[in-house]
Amino acid sequence: MSKFVCEQNIAHFQKLLSETTDAGLQRTLQALLSSAKREFAILNSTLSGAEMLPFEDRRRWLIDAQAVRQQFQSEFDNSPHPYMLLDPGPGLHIVDINDAYAEATFINRSDVVGRSLFEVFPDNPDDVLADGVINLYTSLRTVVQTGQPHAMAIQRYDIRDRSNEFVERHWQPINTPIHDQDGHLVFLLHHVEDVTDQVLAFSSGKQDGSGHHQQP
Repeated sequence: MSKFVCEQNIAHFQKLLSETTDAGLQRTLQALLSSAKREFAILNSTLSGAEMLPFEDRRRWLIDAQAVRQQFQSEFDNSPHPYMLLDPGPGLHIVDINDAYAEATFINRSDVVGRSLFEVFPDNPDDVLADGVINLYTSLRTVVQTGQPHAMAIQRYDIRDRSNEFVERHWQPINTPIHDQDGHLVFLLHHVEDVTDQVLAFSSGKQDGSGHHQQP
């Protein structure tokens, strides 16, 4: 029932948005639409993760997950680039993060492993148009459906700092499927690079009219 309500709300807000030319009402409807889409993405991630395989089918081959993980664990752990490993099943639970990811996102491995992705990384509640959750979930679903890596556009996705306050962050994310030797999807690998400085420098250059900005 919740999914049905979300779908109806999304369709309703989209229809109203297409019919109005009032700027104030458009902003209100955009905020309501973003909220409904976010709720729908979180609900889907909780119920089915990024894939649609029945639980029994997944359980039959997940016993090989540890063997698959051993093949890349050392490289994962020692990489200077931020990586997060996800279970594609219901909940999109965090399997592991490396030190670079922990440092970039102000989290500790022991605090997040086993927890749901969007529980650890919700959208900034002060940004009513935030679309980090929606776009990340869409990308992960794309990876599952195509079996291929998916490079997202630069994404604003604010995170909580050590004092639990949201801080502005912009990322360049790439999501990649990891399969076992039989081609079954075992993990989703989430890689991000923090490009906040470049984005803000570019925005500052546009605002002051200089046209100069730092390159990524």
